[in-house]
Order: sequence, then structure tokens, then C-alpha cells
Amino acid sequence: MASDKAYLDFILEQLSALENVTYRPMMGEYVLYVGGKLVGGIYDDRLLIKPADAARRLMPSAPPEKPYEGAKDMLLVQDVDDGEFLCGLFAAVAAELPPPKRKK
Repeated sequence: MASDKAYLDFILEQLSALENVTYRPMMGEYVLYVGGKLVGGIYDDRLLIKPADAARRLMPSAPPEKPYEGAKDMLLVQDVDDGEFLCGLFAAVAAELPPPKRKK
């Protein structure tokens, strides 16, 4: 099932206070980046984020879910209505991730 563009727009609005948030459509879903770092995505109208230490610390009871069959687990973000929380979460996870690899 593909994700709804309206849900993407809602999440981007919630993250609007955070700089350098971009997305890329990917087979009916949306991958989310902060400063060029892949932080999470929207899969089947669910906001999932990489299971970095910061995400586990900020969402200790977040259930792990697979974005699609055969993928590694990510964490389900349940509090999508709190834009301040989402911005802090995405910024903290992005800060922990290594810089994106340069394409040759």
C-alpha cells in the first residue's frame, strides 16, 4: 500500500522548524533526510525512524517495525502531532548518523 501525499505534507509541516529536511519518493513511499542524512521515512502511512541511540532514548517504548518485507527494523514514531518533539527527535538522530557517502 502506498503512502498518502497528504500524510507526507502533514509530517513535513510538523518538521518545518527544522532546517534541511528533504524527502525523496521511493516506490510509493517517502524517504526523509536531514542535512543529506537518511533519518527515516513514511511507509504505509507510518512514520518510521532509524533505531539510533537517540531515538531509543527519546522513545523508549517505541515498537520496532519493518518498513517493508525483508528490511531492517525501524522505530515507529507514534507522537506525530507534536512538532517540537519531532524536530528534536529528527535532529538528535541526524546528529548521531555518519555523513552521507560521496557518490563517485
